[in-house]
Amino acid sequence: MRIISTETLKPRIKEIRFSLYLLQRNKLTQMALFIVIGLFITALIAPYTVPYPSHIRDEAIPSKKLLEPSAQFYFGTDELGRDIFSRVLYGTRISLNTAILSVGLALLIGVPLGAIAGTIGGWIDELIMRITDIFLSFPPLLLAIAIVSVMGPSLQNAMLAIALSWWPWYTRLVRGQAISLKERKFIHAAEAIGTSPAKIIFSHIIPNTISPVIVQASMDMGGVILTIASLSFLGLGAQSPTPEWGLMISTSRNYFLNAWWYSVFPGIAIFITVLSFNLLGDGFREILDPKTRKN
Repeated sequence: MRIISTETLKPRIKEIRFSLYLLQRNKLTQMALFIVIGLFITALIAPYTVPYPSHIRDEAIPSKKLLEPSAQFYFGTDELGRDIFSRVLYGTRISLNTAILSVGLALLIGVPLGAIAGTIGGWIDELIMRITDIFLSFPPLLLAIAIVSVMGPSLQNAMLAIALSWWPWYTRLVRGQAISLKERKFIHAAEAIGTSPAKIIFSHIIPNTISPVIVQASMDMGGVILTIASLSFLGLGAQSPTPEWGLMISTSRNYFLNAWWYSVFPGIAIFITVLSFNLLGDGFREILDPKTRKN
């Protein structure tokens, strides 16, 4: 069993304390962190707390269609008489799930490829980076639209399309980190004692690229949620009756002049979520990146 000495722990404890100090000083990051935590709690408990669980499905209540916000229906109702508050609340779960899975899949593809390219170099580096450049030559949203158009419109295909259009950014980020890390003394020491390249990559290179990857992933969460909403708005993502925010805004276009609340509240949910993740990503960059830390 490996025993960590007190001398080894002291720098780590000091680093954690300094990071907490930076977090405490940054009020915007604190606010964003609280909102994001609240969003995750909402996503977890949404199936059990929505006022009208049956309204999540394609249930029609003609007598209550397009009602204004009230004490009974906080965000009003839609064209089928469903409670918009319940659907927006449940949509938090859908948006966060799809964003986490999309970013997670992009990380699983991009991080190992970037570490391999930067560590091994040579023709393997050239091959991986030329493939990466091909993907990067297309805007992520346009590439995602093209992929979903080929695979067929669905939320699952939208998630896969976003992951396939997002992984090159992580590959380039990790590759740059790996090129710098492989010149460090501890990597040379590992090579000198005969450590295999695979072990060096997965035990030394990748763990030491975690900080910039966390920053990039936290900032990408907002972008991915916005991209998923955009694909659903275009009819390429979530399909009815799924209460996805982008799909709700798309459906509400026909009723905007008479029922403003139908599109406004899902739009506010997207705005708050994306802004919170962007602010959180900026805060993490200040806390985790020594180059951007403020003394």
